[in-house]
Amino acid sequence: MTAVPIKGVISSDDDAEVYQFFGYSTVTPTDIADAISNANGQPITVEINSPGGDVFAGSEIFTSLKNYSGNVEVNIVGLAASAASIIAMAGNTVKISPTGQLMIHRASTVSQGNSDNLSSDLQGLNSTDQAIVNVYQEKTGMDPQDIYRMMSDETWINAQDAVKQGFADEIMFAKQPATVANIANGQALFNKEIVSKVKGLLHKNDNSVAASETQSEEKNNRTDDSQPTLNSKLAILFGKKEGMLNAKN
Repeated sequence: MTAVPIKGVISSDDDAEVYQFFGYSTVTPTDIADAISNANGQPITVEINSPGGDVFAGSEIFTSLKNYSGNVEVNIVGLAASAASIIAMAGNTVKISPTGQLMIHRASTVSQGNSDNLSSDLQGLNSTDQAIVNVYQEKTGMDPQDIYRMMSDETWINAQDAVKQGFADEIMFAKQPATVANIANGQALFNKEIVSKVKGLLHKNDNSVAASETQSEEKNNRTDDSQPTLNSKLAILFGKKEGMLNAKN
């Protein structure tokens, strides 16, 4: 049996470098596609502990698992929130740790532009919500309106309730009682503006490093100033100049 870990932020392949830049673990559709390919049709166990992330990356991972020719067992070993809870529904069997949690909520985005742009984004969010409801409904057999209300309330589901409501098939380790796991944000961590800024910085640094490779001996004798400092990373997040972070009140 092949273990397929889903640990960390669920990201598109293009945006993973941004999360990694800030020290986050990531899972991408390509990561999962490669793991599935290496399993060669043998049973796989998907281990989930993730706050979620990009709903469309999550959808791609869900689809890959559903299309897999072998048996797929999902073990929620910690948190399966947001997009990660969608991925969990791909298992032929879904098990949850007695200390595990699911979290489901409505899709969210950052929108800008004129009224037509905003109306289009609203329609897209509603369509995404409906698609997510359909996935949960297929697994649980619950009334779609009840699922929608749970998503609207951003509902946390412990192990016992997950089995009772049909999101999971059984609690791992037999009849141990379920307890509440740590709460974490189940939405994508960075908006498009931050992702764009960090990508620009990352590729600028890549070019600087490539240009300096021929000067490796000199580089060994000095501090590498091409690497961004903690303050510069924070400045990107908060949209400030680096010096302003050191300013006193």
